[in-house]
Amino acid sequence: MDHLASICDRIAGMLTLRVLTMNDWPLWRDVRLAALTEAPHAFKSRLADWHRGGEERWHARWEMPDAHHVVALLDGRAVGMADGVPGDDGTRELKSVWVSPEVRGRGVGERLIAAVETWALQSGATVLRLTVIPGNEPAIALYQRNGFVASGELGDLLADGVTREHVMKKALH
Repeated sequence: MDHLASICDRIAGMLTLRVLTMNDWPLWRDVRLAALTEAPHAFKSRLADWHRGGEERWHARWEMPDAHHVVALLDGRAVGMADGVPGDDGTRELKSVWVSPEVRGRGVGERLIAAVETWALQSGATVLRLTVIPGNEPAIALYQRNGFVASGELGDLLADGVTREHVMKKALH
């Protein structure tokens, strides 16, 4: 049985990935709010940050040229998300990965990462980079299973002014 069939067997119902367009920003907003509400420990952004600025704040996220937004839908209901954004020097960045607790451990994260990796390869990237909050061991394990390794780079400072994000990278071929 191939890997994709194995993933589908582990998920009850029909899982699809949807690449979002500018018109889909309300869906992305709803999934982003769900992620920040359910797993605030996993993101540098806070729910309150996204409540400020109104609709303009949400639209601004979509104005980034060449970004790639993907949502996982289970029977039409959003259960995960991931973003790809341009970086420097042939690098693309994997951002905002989240999977709903009801489907964690069933391959949804792998599918989202693969979708962003495919976009990165098609856009000519040689490296896919991400940052992860220290202590988020399930996310770190997911990224390691998908070929990411610690880069040794210093990530951004977190709100405590001491802790830094972990930077991981994956060479793309």
